[in-house]
Formats: sequence, structure tokens, C-alpha cells
Amino acid sequence: MSKLGSFGKKTFRRSEVVAMAYFLYAGVVAVVRPVNWEITFNVLWLNLTVVGSFCLLAYADSFRRRRLLGSLRDWLPLPLLLLAYREMGWFALPHSGTELEQSWIVWDRMVLDDWGGRALIESAGAVLPSVLEISYALVYAVVPGGLGTLYLTGHRKVEDVDRFLFTVLLATFGAYALFPYFPSEPPRAVFPGQDLPGVITIFRKFNLGYLGRYGIHTSVFPSAHVSTAFAVAFGIRLLVRERPWVGRLFLMLAILIATATVYGRYHYLVDALAGLGLAIAARAALQAVLERDPLPVQPK
Repeated sequence: MSKLGSFGKKTFRRSEVVAMAYFLYAGVVAVVRPVNWEITFNVLWLNLTVVGSFCLLAYADSFRRRRLLGSLRDWLPLPLLLLAYREMGWFALPHSGTELEQSWIVWDRMVLDDWGGRALIESAGAVLPSVLEISYALVYAVVPGGLGTLYLTGHRKVEDVDRFLFTVLLATFGAYALFPYFPSEPPRAVFPGQDLPGVITIFRKFNLGYLGRYGIHTSVFPSAHVSTAFAVAFGIRLLVRERPWVGRLFLMLAILIATATVYGRYHYLVDALAGLGLAIAARAALQAVLERDPLPVQPK
């Protein structure tokens, strides 16, 4: 089994260690950050419950290997990504200054206006803007889609699933962990009516409505959309090597998502680049794991 540490008979997967470390870190943030005591209390009991759940599952799975327990360990991190995101929203503090956003917007306007990025995207009418907005919405399905792809391509073994989740959690939780240190709002909020897409599609209206209900206001840097999408793509490309076209599809989707974040004014260009940087770092970590414990050769 792919593992990083153990406690007694309980053997943890690498991805589980990453998840537990993040939720313990978020608990520390809840204590030191000047938020309402109810938020601190809720984060502490929720996160300790998460850590305890990983311990309990690892302990039970170490006694008797059951497919149900293994599958539960495979899929448990996915809802925890949503919990981690919502918790970071609870840490939002009043945000008045816009120094970061003012410095970031310069690069966006250079790419979108001076270099003609927006005009290029809209040169074929609503086609590419629609594709970008659809891709942006698909980010919420990209992690389960990647995990499902491993199942469908014969990579359901613990080692493969753990390596994939290790990469994704490193990149996604890495982005969340940085949110409190870069308080910021998206460009569409800080610069209302400016730099917006010239083509408004029904898909954009859907995304704006969804973000209006469920978006958080702690930070937009780095872009977790971008870090997650590229981490999934990198993980699939490294693990499903016998079907390179699958990895290329995920990589293309990641590129479209990153482009959509900037074009749609959901993020600044620096957010997207930072998210990509986190995904590259997570890929490097996975590569190090693979060099230490290589994958068996898969038949083509």
C-alpha cells in the first residue's frame, strides 16, 4: 500500500496524511484568526472529527480489507474539499483596501486589452466564450471525473488512487491554505463594469448565479479552480500512461478553465498563474513518489 506514516496498526495513505495535516492547520487558523468564537468552535470540532474519521477508517481497514472500506477511503476526500472551501469562507474578515487588486489588474488589462486576448476569444461570437463558461462550471466535476477515470481505466488499486488524490489534495489544499494571507475580492467585484466579457451567455449567467450563492470572500489568490484542474490533469497523465489521450483531454479542460477564470473576471491572471504553480509543485511531488515506487508497466 502507498503510505507515508502509521500509528499502531493504522496505516495512512499519503493523501490522508495531506488531508489531516490541512485540517489540523485550519484548526490552528481558526484559533489565531480574529473570527467569532462560534466559528472557532465549529471549525475545531468539525476538523477533529475529520481527523478522527481518517484514523477510524485506517484502523478498521488494517484489520480486514473490505472493498467497501477501501472505496470509502477513495471517495471521502471529495466532500472534504467542499468542507475545506466553506471553512475558508468562514475566515473572511472585513476587506476595505484594494492594494493587491490594483497591482494585479495591470497584468489582466495588458493581456486582455493591449495584447488582444478578449478580442481573440470573442472573434467567433459566442462560441468560445460559451465553451469557456461551460469549462469553468465543470471544475466542480473534475475531481470525481478524474477518480472515476482511474476506476474505468483499470487503475482502481489503492496505490493509484492514493497517488492521484495525493496530487490533487496537495494542490487544492495548498491554495486554500494561502487564502488568509492574501485578502482579496474578484475583479468583477472590485472593478464593477470594467474589463468584462463582451459576450454574455446563459452559461455565464449560471456561473455568476452559482458564485453569488456559494462563493466565499476570504481571498481569490491563488486560484483553487486552476490548481485543482491542473493537478487532476497532471495526475491522470502520469498514472494513465497507456491512454495518453485521456490525460490530454483533462489537460485541455484545465487550460480552458484557467482561461475562463481570467476572461470571465472570476480571477486575476496572477491567481491563475499561482494556481498553476501549485499544481506543478504537486506534480513534482507525485513524480518523486513514482521515482521512489515506480508504477508497473501497463499493457497498451
